[in-house]
Amino acid sequence: MPTEKKKQIMDGLEQTFIQSNSGIMTDYRGLKTADIVALRRKLKDSGAEFHVVKNTLARIAAKKAGKDQIGSIFEGPMAIAFVKDDISKSAKVLTDHIASAKMAMTVKGGFLGNRLLTPKEVATIATLPSRQVLIGRVMGGIQGPLYALMNQVNAPLRGLVTVLQGRIKQLEGVK
Repeated sequence: MPTEKKKQIMDGLEQTFIQSNSGIMTDYRGLKTADIVALRRKLKDSGAEFHVVKNTLARIAAKKAGKDQIGSIFEGPMAIAFVKDDISKSAKVLTDHIASAKMAMTVKGGFLGNRLLTPKEVATIATLPSRQVLIGRVMGGIQGPLYALMNQVNAPLRGLVTVLQGRIKQLEGVK
C-alpha cells in the first residue's frame, strides 16, 4: 500500500499528465544538480516543466491520466519535460541545451496526446518551426491562390477602365 507522500506525488503527476498535451522523456544519468536547474529554467521559459520522476509512480499516474501507451518507456533514471504549449519550441530548447552543454543526457522518447514518440520523432519535432510560423505558412498557402484568382478576375475590368480613361483623355484633348 502506497504511503501518503507517494499518493500525493502520484496525484500531482497525474494532474501534470492531464494538463500537458505533450512531453519529452530523457535519461538524466550523470547530470549535476546545477545542470538540471539550468535546464529547468530554460524549459520553463519555453512553456515546459522538467520533473525527475520515479518510474513506478509515473507509470501509475500516466495510466490514471489515460496515457497507457507511454508507460512502456519508463525504464532507468527518467526525467520528463511536460509541455503545455508548443512542443517544437520545448524540444528545440531541450536538444539545443543538450548539444551546447555537451551533456550525457539522452532523449528516450516522448508523447503527443496519447501517442508515443520515438527519439527520432522528437528530434524531427525539434527542427520544426513554431506553431505560429506553421499557421502563417498555411494561411499564406491558402491566400496565395485566392489573390491570384482575384487578380485574374479583375484583370479584364482593369483593362476596360484603362481603355475608358484613355478615351476620356483623348476626347478632352479634342475640345
